[in-house]
Amino acid sequence: MEFFDVIQTARAMRRYKPDPIPEDVLVQLIEAAHLGPSGSNRQSRHWIVVRDPEVKQQLADLNRAGVSAYLEHNRESANPHVDQGRRERFLAAVEHQMNHMHEVPAIVIACADLARAPQGTFGEGAAAATEVWGAVQNLLLAARALEVGSVPTTLAFVGDGREQAQAVLGLPAHILPMVLIPLGWPTGNFGPIRRRPLDEVLHWDRYAEQSAT
Repeated sequence: MEFFDVIQTARAMRRYKPDPIPEDVLVQLIEAAHLGPSGSNRQSRHWIVVRDPEVKQQLADLNRAGVSAYLEHNRESANPHVDQGRRERFLAAVEHQMNHMHEVPAIVIACADLARAPQGTFGEGAAAATEVWGAVQNLLLAARALEVGSVPTTLAFVGDGREQAQAVLGLPAHILPMVLIPLGWPTGNFGPIRRRPLDEVLHWDRYAEQSAT
């Protein structure tokens, strides 16, 4: 695919077919993520690809707890830039994924390795910014190019979910699960992404309340 077509159509996909994803495709996606940016090129991250049904179920249970809490407090304010009909379809997709997370072909857990992090002020937030999210975006774009559906979430790790996920995945204390990414062949279609108009968020030289283009 042409590069900008990938970016412009990499929708969040939350409904998947049950068909497995071949291992070579999963490896290709992790290779793309592995090439993502890394602060000081420390490469202080790991990737757990989960296909075992029991482990998927345990992660799905953690995700259900986080998503349920999110929907309880944010249902009315979720996806505020669309009309009510689209908002309801978005919420229905979120709930569908919550209820079927254990059935997805594969779940990738992006982890930060704090033992390899710079000393001093480096913490979870910096690990997410410098080690994880750029690499996750590589994975998401590679998935789109290969017609694999995906969407990142952190809701499985709210509260004590991170510690529980560490136990489920056998992670040592210094390796933190940061992002959960389900992967599957989508039942729907990729298409244009809807975002706020660019002139509402683009600023030249300094922030302006009414941005000029």
